Amino acid sequence: MTETPAGSTARTSSADHETVEAVAAAGAAVLEGVGAAVVGTREPLRLALAAVLAGGHVLFEDMPGLGKTLVARSLAQTLGLGFRRLQCTPDLLPSDVTGSSIFDPVERSFEFQPGPVFTGLLLADEINRTSPKTQSALLEAMAEGQVSVEGSTRILPVPFHVFATSNPVEFEGTYPLPEAQLDRFLVRLSLGYPTAEAESDIVSRRLLRGLVEPVLDPVLDPAGLRRLQESLAGIPVSPDIVAYAVRLAAASRDLDEVQVGASPRGSQALVLLARAVAALDGRAYVVPEDVKTVAVPALAHRLVLSPAAWARGSDPVELVHRLTSTVPGPATAP
Repeated sequence: MTETPAGSTARTSSADHETVEAVAAAGAAVLEGVGAAVVGTREPLRLALAAVLAGGHVLFEDMPGLGKTLVARSLAQTLGLGFRRLQCTPDLLPSDVTGSSIFDPVERSFEFQPGPVFTGLLLADEINRTSPKTQSALLEAMAEGQVSVEGSTRILPVPFHVFATSNPVEFEGTYPLPEAQLDRFLVRLSLGYPTAEAESDIVSRRLLRGLVEPVLDPVLDPAGLRRLQESLAGIPVSPDIVAYAVRLAAASRDLDEVQVGASPRGSQALVLLARAVAALDGRAYVVPEDVKTVAVPALAHRLVLSPAAWARGSDPVELVHRLTSTVPGPATAP
């Protein structure tokens, strides 16, 4: 048993430390590589990478023009994953996502043509602009790692991750994501507007590169990423940390402003993401501060406000901050 900060005592081994060192080194190299193309978004990038290492999907809810597509493409390149971009529109059909069979007149048979979902990292741009029927095709892919096409089930590549974008202020011609699909995203992130210095750097880089799109060297390949994900899943988490995550999720269901709180999938997201963040920091143990760091991106999008709270303008982000400041964490470490 190794002695660690309060609430984080867990049995660790040299193998755990070797795993963490490998994850931390790979994560640092990926973030450095992405930093060559993306400016001023270190923390959202770190959380997006942690979500990928935890095997999850990422929703970027932010204004247009802040680099969400660039972030997704840059992460895909450095992770060595295949990348496809799907522009969501109201007339998009499920077959436009999954693919369909096309008749080959030479062979006189139908041949299946895979859709954009058959890739390593799929960017679903403006996902709230497509119809619920098409969203359901993405839901199966995200939840099960497979799609149902023409009566048969087809398995998606491994690893498979979805990065989706959504505009939080535009509602004309949009279809709000149902709670079931929001719950499938491990995190919801926001890049935010850059500082004046970072924005000047962005403009300068754009002038220097001209019309050439940035191409980044891969740090990993799909097999290497999968090995990191599998090894990270073997690192133990203290029962005190698990209990703390469960208390946070349970407390969200008792808030007066909330109609539906975080499900057990929310408490799982807290633990999985906190473990990935700890590993990126080079630690083989999770501390309560890791859980607090990921609480807003892991929980806020899972809260459904009551009509009265929505009318008052209550913010789920503020409610999660209230939880992290009032729900007691682990008191002591053995």
